[in-house]
Amino acid sequence: MKQEDQVIAILGIGTTVPEFRLDQADTSHRLTDALRDNPNSARWAKKIFKQCGVETRYTCEPNLLETAENCRYFSQNNDQAPSTSDRMATYKRESVPLALQAANRALDDAQVDVSDITHLITVSCTGQFLPGLDAALTHQLGLAANVNRIPFNFLGCAAGLKAVCLSRQIASNMPTAKILVVCVELCTLHIQPSSDREALFGASFFGDGASACVVGVGNDQQQPIFQLGNDHSILLQDCADEMKWDVGNHGFDLYLSPNIPKLIGTWIPEQIEHLLAGGPRPEIWAIHPGGKGIIDTLEEVYGLSADETHPSRTVLRNFGNMSSATILFVLDHTRQELANRGAGPTSGISLAFGPGLTCEMIQITYLGIPVHDEKQLDESYV
Repeated sequence: MKQEDQVIAILGIGTTVPEFRLDQADTSHRLTDALRDNPNSARWAKKIFKQCGVETRYTCEPNLLETAENCRYFSQNNDQAPSTSDRMATYKRESVPLALQAANRALDDAQVDVSDITHLITVSCTGQFLPGLDAALTHQLGLAANVNRIPFNFLGCAAGLKAVCLSRQIASNMPTAKILVVCVELCTLHIQPSSDREALFGASFFGDGASACVVGVGNDQQQPIFQLGNDHSILLQDCADEMKWDVGNHGFDLYLSPNIPKLIGTWIPEQIEHLLAGGPRPEIWAIHPGGKGIIDTLEEVYGLSADETHPSRTVLRNFGNMSSATILFVLDHTRQELANRGAGPTSGISLAFGPGLTCEMIQITYLGIPVHDEKQLDESYV
């Protein structure tokens, strides 16, 4: 690649999920069975499980596949539910192998050697331990001992895209940099033994997964996937209570306000216009599927077609919301669909939302790939 043609881009993407698959209808049936002594909550849970846009998702916890009587996460007896300490022990055991798999897939996809990685950004909000994920990955991937490690902890769903934006900023100031971003989230570990609507809503659509990408300037051996353009971050005013995640005795207690889609529809278009700066309407809309309502709102505001929201809806349907890891699943699905259509360079935007409320967004351009390198659409994305 000639010097004048060099662009800062996502060079490779890797995604993975745990082995245990949660079927939405089956999970709803087992949860409502656990709520049989609270029929109002059972009816509400059954309704939200059906309407949230998820059909399958994955978990690292086999106990979540057990019957209502044997599932500690569904139990309405807090004495039987896993403590926060129990859940963090599972997170520490299960997160590193999953993150390693995603990272290795991204490195292979990018055709980048571990010795080329100058920066490691690790992202997670569903568990913590020290020495952390960044140290574990440095040792087990064989990264240089002096690799620049940047942990993003407890920043929520938007953190994966924030890490991509930071990677672009690093590469713009250091063209020789190769940044490895690794996101791993084990959201299902925080399913609560509760009949409260807030807890049941969170239980209805979160899943586990890991994703990774390599960001940097491509060379003759590396074919850039998405060129990264201008990025923009905004923290909305007076919205701090709309999305919260507190540490409780039985995992993390999540609250998601029903007002979130409306707030996004009201305030985010102005921010998108700020990023676009009068430029053309994006052709690609890689939206983090934080919930079906968020996709519905942006689809309505911008008149998006079913094809434009297909990657986001498909990831939500097949994997659920995997918090920070989800946006790279969406970008990978988008890349595969465009490649299978033989698309040429295509401009777009990627957006993700998190507690605050905060929104991260970045302009992207799919650059196309040679025919002999095309990936066939993975069956999990169909």
